[in-house]
Amino acid sequence: MTKNNGTMNKSIEDLIREIDRRVEDKVLQTSEGELLKKLISNADNFDEAMNIARMGTVYKRTGLHFTPRIEKPTDKISYFKKNDALSFKDENSKVTHKLIIGENYDALCNLLIQYRNGIDVIYIDPPYAKDSMGEFAKTNYENAITRDNLLSMMYSRLLLAKQLLSDEGVIFCSIDDRNQAYLKCLFDDVFTEKNFVSTFMWKKTETPPSLSNKVRKKLEYVLCYTKKYSSKRIFAQGYIDGGDAPLLNNGNPLGVLEFPQGSVRFNIPDGVYHYDENHSIKLLDDVTVEDGVNTSPLKAEAHFKWGSDNLKSEIDNGTYFLIKSSQFSIRYQKSGLTTKKPSNLIDSDVNVGTNETANKELEKIGLDGFDYAKPVSLIEFLSKMGFWEDDEITVLDFFAGSGTTGHAVLNMNKPKGNRTFILCQNNEVSETSPNGIAYDVTSKRLKRIMTGECYDGSTDFEWIKDNKPYGGSLDVYEIDYVADTEYEVGKTAFDVIDETLYGKEKFSTVKEKVDWICQNFQTTQKQVEKDQEWEVRERGAAE
Repeated sequence: MTKNNGTMNKSIEDLIREIDRRVEDKVLQTSEGELLKKLISNADNFDEAMNIARMGTVYKRTGLHFTPRIEKPTDKISYFKKNDALSFKDENSKVTHKLIIGENYDALCNLLIQYRNGIDVIYIDPPYAKDSMGEFAKTNYENAITRDNLLSMMYSRLLLAKQLLSDEGVIFCSIDDRNQAYLKCLFDDVFTEKNFVSTFMWKKTETPPSLSNKVRKKLEYVLCYTKKYSSKRIFAQGYIDGGDAPLLNNGNPLGVLEFPQGSVRFNIPDGVYHYDENHSIKLLDDVTVEDGVNTSPLKAEAHFKWGSDNLKSEIDNGTYFLIKSSQFSIRYQKSGLTTKKPSNLIDSDVNVGTNETANKELEKIGLDGFDYAKPVSLIEFLSKMGFWEDDEITVLDFFAGSGTTGHAVLNMNKPKGNRTFILCQNNEVSETSPNGIAYDVTSKRLKRIMTGECYDGSTDFEWIKDNKPYGGSLDVYEIDYVADTEYEVGKTAFDVIDETLYGKEKFSTVKEKVDWICQNFQTTQKQVEKDQEWEVRERGAAE
């Protein structure tokens, strides 16, 4: 992996191949691509060639216009280095999760070595509004994260994320209403419009600021795309407290159920029900409730959205109904996978919490400093909607923040699931996280809820009083770098890169390891070009 006299030519060839890809993807017209390749081939040096290539990265498709930062080669190889102090092992669990600390672009490049086409669900919550960097992250209009930088930063990472997704994979991205339109155009460009599923509306708060000088905003958005379009792809709502099935009613606590013979009101206790051929509600424990008013204790009255014909059709197909009085909701499920489509509104009717819920969750774990954390129930709801019957999926979040996605996956695994999470989080420093967010928050949250204690052995947090630790093992990796010109024995790339961190057995010969590294780590030698605004942002975070 050392440099030679052919490095310049190889780099030029890489730029030309990138131009060809843009032409193939219809980012550039053929004539534009040919002109750029001619100019690149005749450039005096590589910097000039890169500036020419940049001319082909200004997007004017689907109403989106921004200047992406292009990838450029570097003499440093990024790789995973295990943090043994933060990692821990659960001998009673076969599930091992991962937390990767460092630049998420490098993390994604390294994940491709093991997980290409292997991730089932990706959830991300990029820094579109506020994060942990204080004055450097007020809003995208006021700080160093300009919209141009937001889109540029997201573009390079979405290209990598798409390669990580399985063919049946699905990606969700939280975004505010200021940036939703722009980011959707970007997703359309990367994943194509035919793979767009929906823009979900999440009710982020029950009590928006009443002193707003314009509009009291209650909603945030979640973009959803699949990697490959399939007419057979199923999306079904998953529920947190039983009955993995979609909401059936409109939440109205008083109403009627219409049958062919007329309107009938049912006052029935919680339970799972089916209907017999006489249209009687029958409890599975053989307690029968005939048409009319039930003598059992009043628990719920609900109003069906469906008319009698549609209802009878569902009954004939073996639909079962779950009555949940505490939420005044009626849900249904069939034996096998349901085909009921979910609503694009996500709120308390489907048992999903708000920002206030998320803040309380963090407080119980003994952590704070996050004003806009997402609730566990939101990530759980989204993940189950995509793969609600599969208990062995892999979920990735490369803007992990406080670790909510990891928490959601652990909760979904109760009592015997085998879902796995991979979290990536840069160790940004702030007033509330002087050692960095990954050290002070993300890793501590996972340690506390998985083992019941923090790294120092303390148990003085409220969550453990009401919850049993989830269990499971956690491997924590740091992103480290080694120069491709390093020759000192014990410090070369072939010495410091550990193949076992990439799902490989220890190589039996040096040649095997050299071949593997040369074949797989070229892509980790690229970095996304940054501009002055990003450098200001990073300096501010470090200070």
